[in-house]
Amino acid sequence: MAYPETYKYTKEHEWLAIDGTTGTIGITDYAQNSLGDIVFVELPKVGDVLESGATFGSIESVKSVSDLFAPVSGTVTEINETLTSAPETINSDANNTWIMKLTLSDPAQADALLDAAAYEAFTSEETGH
Repeated sequence: MAYPETYKYTKEHEWLAIDGTTGTIGITDYAQNSLGDIVFVELPKVGDVLESGATFGSIESVKSVSDLFAPVSGTVTEINETLTSAPETINSDANNTWIMKLTLSDPAQADALLDAAAYEAFTSEETGH
């Protein structure tokens, strides 16, 4: 699987794209593939203040329900409303389907996340491939 080089990744399978002080967050292609057909996404509320590592919602597939974790701290500025009526959008293009955007409270937190090569190595270890 190809992972965008400009993103940062978590071991919980979220991706983070940074543009200035705005962070855009979604789940990785590996995550959507592991989940299977996504049927529901619980989104945070605009204005929510999130701490790095805290749960901000959940994602439900026909197989399971998984928590979503904030890769960095910040305040939610926008949510992807499309996912309330079409959560399966994530299955078709996980690398480009964002869940929320936030204003980063400490952009340096992103430095602790994995780059694309490290994330790919991590998923390879998880799957044994």
